[in-house]
Amino acid sequence: MESKPAVNVRWSRGEQMLRDPSQNKDVAFTRAERRKLGIEGLLPPAVLSIEQQVAMELEHIFQKRDPLEQYIGLIALLDRNEVLFYRLLVENLERLTPIIYTPTVGLACQQYSHIYRRPRGLFLCPDDRGQIAQRLHNFSQRDIRLIVVTDNERILGLGDQGAGGMAIPVGKLILYSAGAGIHPSLTLPISLDVGTDNSALASDPFYLGYRGRRLRGPEYDSFVEEFVRAVKHVFPRALLQWEDFKKANAFRLLGRYAGRLPSFNDDIQGTSAVTLAGILTGLRLIGRPLREQRVLLVGSGAAGVGIGRLLRTALIADGLTEAEARQHEIFIDSGGVVWEGRSGLEDHKREFALRKEDLAAVGLSDPPPASLESIIKAIRPTVLIGTTGQPGDFTPSAIRAMADNCERPIIFPLSNPTSKAECTPSEALQHSDGRALVATGSPFEPVVFQGSKHVIGQCNNAFIFPGVGLGVLLSEASRVTDSMFLAAARALAEFTITHAASDNCLYPSLRELRAVSRLIAFHVAKTARDEGFGQSLDDTALQAAIEEFCWFPEYPETDHVAHHHAHPAETSPSP
Repeated sequence: MESKPAVNVRWSRGEQMLRDPSQNKDVAFTRAERRKLGIEGLLPPAVLSIEQQVAMELEHIFQKRDPLEQYIGLIALLDRNEVLFYRLLVENLERLTPIIYTPTVGLACQQYSHIYRRPRGLFLCPDDRGQIAQRLHNFSQRDIRLIVVTDNERILGLGDQGAGGMAIPVGKLILYSAGAGIHPSLTLPISLDVGTDNSALASDPFYLGYRGRRLRGPEYDSFVEEFVRAVKHVFPRALLQWEDFKKANAFRLLGRYAGRLPSFNDDIQGTSAVTLAGILTGLRLIGRPLREQRVLLVGSGAAGVGIGRLLRTALIADGLTEAEARQHEIFIDSGGVVWEGRSGLEDHKREFALRKEDLAAVGLSDPPPASLESIIKAIRPTVLIGTTGQPGDFTPSAIRAMADNCERPIIFPLSNPTSKAECTPSEALQHSDGRALVATGSPFEPVVFQGSKHVIGQCNNAFIFPGVGLGVLLSEASRVTDSMFLAAARALAEFTITHAASDNCLYPSLRELRAVSRLIAFHVAKTARDEGFGQSLDDTALQAAIEEFCWFPEYPETDHVAHHHAHPAETSPSP
């Protein structure tokens, strides 16, 4: 039997363009463009404006009822027509961010191998040891300025998701481009796929990741070291964001590399800044200074300790000594109050452990009580923050104890996705007689309590990291400091006071994300300059640099279409 001849497909220039998401306009190509580019007949005859295309894509997405199918549809659009995808997102950030990022991205991580369509970003695994720099060279773009990297071990509140964790760096970088105007061609998502200890993934015949137990100890450290060296060599101007590393590695890697290349950990530092911003906004609303507050942090992982670190910086900046600041933030973990009398405290918790002499000063006995309600009654906190990932941790009695102690308690159940929240906004309002100021880590619908509508602000890192990244890139900062995150938190709080999503809402709407990011970028770049880590541009020059750099998704003219990506400076700035 004669074998089938090989089919050699050679796309013409026009056909290639229709398959290049960075150049494709779909049916927005004008008739003149179609003639010029040799694509007449390759598209339906109608010519639509980008505004009409956005309306059509919205219809496509919301005809689907399943959030994961909506996510798949959006990523398919990104794979087909990059400008249209970002225009759709920019104009509908509030509606689409929960699909493209939390909470739906958690489902995408869990189902990654089963919804995989096209590759995006770089996957580095143990087989690449000794050749990581060559793997980075395989990526076509040379001027990468922003990398988001994960080792997939602590994805949201879901734990080890193996190769599926890649959906997180992809989602973060989408928000950098949509929310801060950083051109997609400058960004690169990377998965350090060092194996998985998730038995469900390992037994899945369709699992796409590296099949092996996770690298640990010296092997893991040498892998990450080679990766960092490769980034510095191949992409020397890149800012590196560590994302969803388990807490021990998260703290260790941040400490090890923060001085070697501009880098930060969003779970530690981004979370801390957006949380502090919400607290500062709440205190502005009730007219109280930060230095008079006592904050109870339930959960002492990367997020909780990150919040504690920046809160300590802010308290000291507000006039307290370090010893006084320690008595204004009390930590609880699964073993109870974090204090020096406990054995086996992890290293990252020791800096916040109460001293023996602190116990009486904050109202605690020796040993301290065990239940959250008893601790609240003893220390009388004004702010309650949850990062435990345990739904129901903020019990009705604990919330009532907060309300008994102060007129307007600030209550932040921050764990995500939604199913992991320590309490719902409805519960926080019900058990505080409607007096609590509430924000959550995941999006919640407004709550009507006793006839009043409460819009629930989302304590979403998206309000912080795009602006911080933009500020670092613009200033060409050599390192990212706590002062920059404090500046970001203050800028967000200042913005919220004049642009709150609703009365008593502690955050703006995601519709305002581009404006928020520009303001934060300005203050971060100023801080980098003033600390001696960034360019010496005056304020006017910084504002001009932001305007010039930020990309707004519009189709390029035909003369540019046939070439490579337009540089951000060549495209129209955001209005």
